[in-house]
Amino acid sequence: MAAVNATQTDYWNFLFIELADPRTNDWFLIKSPLPLLTILGFYLYFVLSWGPRFMRDRKPFKLERTLQVYNFFQVALSVWMVYEGVVIWQYYSWRCQPVDWSRTPKAYREARVVYVYYLAKITELLDTIFFVLRKNDRQVTFLHVYHHTVMPMISWGTSKYYPGGHGTFIGWINSFVHIIMYSYYFLSAFGPKMQKYLWWKKYITNLQMIQFCCAFIHQTQLLYTDCGYPRWSVCFTLPNAVFFYFLFNDFYQKSYKKKQAAAKAEADAKEITNKNNNNNNNDSCAKNLNAAIATNAAQQKKVL
Repeated sequence: MAAVNATQTDYWNFLFIELADPRTNDWFLIKSPLPLLTILGFYLYFVLSWGPRFMRDRKPFKLERTLQVYNFFQVALSVWMVYEGVVIWQYYSWRCQPVDWSRTPKAYREARVVYVYYLAKITELLDTIFFVLRKNDRQVTFLHVYHHTVMPMISWGTSKYYPGGHGTFIGWINSFVHIIMYSYYFLSAFGPKMQKYLWWKKYITNLQMIQFCCAFIHQTQLLYTDCGYPRWSVCFTLPNAVFFYFLFNDFYQKSYKKKQAAAKAEADAKEITNKNNNNNNNDSCAKNLNAAIATNAAQQKKVL
């Protein structure tokens, strides 16, 4: 038994200490996967089970001020990460970029941005919690829950093992998309008076699909370019990019294309109805005119 426990400890230390980046391994919520898995477990239990049951017989929470503050925070944080990405990627190769394992200020800056991105993914779990509290159940889709569950795990692995290098491109463009997305959420939190200015909502989904295409193309370069960044990472990034693309595309088709088709069909039906009404009106006018002519002719015969 002691030998088994020692072997398990050796495996644990190998996976979560020896393989980890010593610069980031002692940072908050990094050393062990258990705290993050616990957070995600509570998150899934709340949004899929306890939360809906708790809200079943309650009125939805408004949360206007909370949402305004939260979304503004997310926009500001995303702006900062995009700025840091621009500064860092001035010195990066777009084809293939290894992780800088040194302890220079520049290397620590890269690692810090990756770590903050990971923390941002944890805070974004509040998106779904707010949906549940506001009883926006139609927004708690498989796509939404899957995306918000997977991204913290990927970001944890990146922060722990490869905080920098080629993989940071994904976080950089994702942060740019989030500037647009959370700006939309921030404005929509002001209520119906802002809706007329939010006509561009559907383009956010287009932007998200473009981001996955860019990530896929960028990651494929690792298949034929060797710079020291692990090639095996494409086993996670490429299938995930494809999966996310098709999920978002399916969401786009259901949310916008089908609505447009339904609206067009309704407009066509109204147009046909209006034409029929006009034809009926014309027929009635013709009948009335013929009746008037016949009546007039009859009166003239009587006079004669």
